[in-house]
Amino acid sequence: MRLYLRFGLLLGVIAGVGCSKTPPPPHLSSPLLENTLTNPWYQQAQRQLLDKTTYAQAHGKAKNIILFVGDGMGVSTITAARILDGQQKGMPGEENNLSFDRFPFSGLVKTYNVDAQTPDSAGTMTAIVSGVKTNIGLLGVDENTRRGDCSSATGNALVSLLELAEIAGKTTGLVSTARVTHATPAATYAKSADRNWEDNSTLPQQAISAGCEDIASQLIGFEKNLEARFANVDVDGIDVVMGGGRRHFLPAGIDGGQRTDGRNLLAEWQQQYPAARYLDSKAALNALDLAATEKLFALFSGSHMQYELERRDEPDNEPSLREMTEAALALLSKNEQGFFLMVEAGRIDHGHHAGNASKALHDTIALSEAVALAVEQTSPEDTLIVVTADHSHVFTIAGYPRRGNPILGKVVSVGSNTPSTAADGLPYTTLAYANGPGSEYFSAQEQTAAGSRRDLHGVDTQDRGFQQDALVPLSSETHGGEDVAVYAIGPGAALLSGTNEQNFLFHVMAYVSGLLPQPAYVE
Repeated sequence: MRLYLRFGLLLGVIAGVGCSKTPPPPHLSSPLLENTLTNPWYQQAQRQLLDKTTYAQAHGKAKNIILFVGDGMGVSTITAARILDGQQKGMPGEENNLSFDRFPFSGLVKTYNVDAQTPDSAGTMTAIVSGVKTNIGLLGVDENTRRGDCSSATGNALVSLLELAEIAGKTTGLVSTARVTHATPAATYAKSADRNWEDNSTLPQQAISAGCEDIASQLIGFEKNLEARFANVDVDGIDVVMGGGRRHFLPAGIDGGQRTDGRNLLAEWQQQYPAARYLDSKAALNALDLAATEKLFALFSGSHMQYELERRDEPDNEPSLREMTEAALALLSKNEQGFFLMVEAGRIDHGHHAGNASKALHDTIALSEAVALAVEQTSPEDTLIVVTADHSHVFTIAGYPRRGNPILGKVVSVGSNTPSTAADGLPYTTLAYANGPGSEYFSAQEQTAAGSRRDLHGVDTQDRGFQQDALVPLSSETHGGEDVAVYAIGPGAALLSGTNEQNFLFHVMAYVSGLLPQPAYVE
């Protein structure tokens, strides 16, 4: 205790030096030190230190958990999005911060799957929300399950944070700009030997014969399925579901439906919860009386929702991620027992797969705006907010561009006013991919004599449709295998500092919210 007190007093002195005009101790006085102490960069860091040390004194349990997942949001994506966001605000960009950059605690997360060095979203999200690493392509089941083998999932199902929150009497919700049956949101509620089994039309006959249930059907039957798995448990089902993927809930021939079993799952859900509301448009969401709404199911598109860049062209068509988050919080926060909410920016991943940095970065900025909203509408006294990614992408920031150079532009080096050129005499962009369609799809007129790279002279690389150069030609860019970042604020946030196995995130969230007992040593 004495050591902690001394350390706290020392930090207070240090923080005070950078944040006030208190002179340094006489024996340390010198022009050199004075120049350091009055430098704005030094003082900014001191303010950050004070914020963190003050925050670190906070303790207690989290009544609410909000988990934000930027699908494919690696560290280079965060950096590039931060710069782009700043440049859109008229700044050089590098000094800008996304909302979660300001969180007091951050760490690294190892993303590998049990059977894969470079992972997929199913295995990674299962680890985040179930506390157990598993194989690539699996949802809510452990590594003893064989992908595509329905019967092998028997006895290998895992419990998720969303399920534990339901059992504890909390309100629960999931929001995504992807299909709500896609891997990341599905990992919160589904148990499946294959992430691709989004509706019954994708189930192989062997799985149908074995009695496996498709992912969309599991979402509609969540309450019944959870009560069947736990004795003496009575839950009331997921309270908020918002995103895309309408086609997986409707029979073929109705509004683009793909189901071949004739079931209309949306009608079934409304019969199950007659007082609940189903919506399919932003206008309906805007008109909804959230105070009088207990349950909400909203599917705004047949497949994935629009990229943020496209959504801005038709702002009345679909809600933004921030708007969906705001509606979810308004509904979920009515429960005195607290809530669990998962919010996914799913299309960051899709922009990268397409080799299109502009779309990926704008969706990352949209995630930052949703996080800022959540911070505004909750308290760090009782709400733990975690922001992370399920995996990274092979996305790079390279060259030696000068400060403030457009992040989506061509490299212009320090001291120059014209684009730098590579050994082949051609300009190149700051952003690029190690593989993907940017290496494969371009016209013969764009090729050099050697046929190696596009000539970017006269090409607007900041155009929303531009595909960055890629080294290895693939029709779709791949995930990356490096660590991703995790940012946290609220009770227990400090526990996520350092380098963590991905499944550790579940244990922190479950523990600080009281969903699991106090940790104990196990053999």
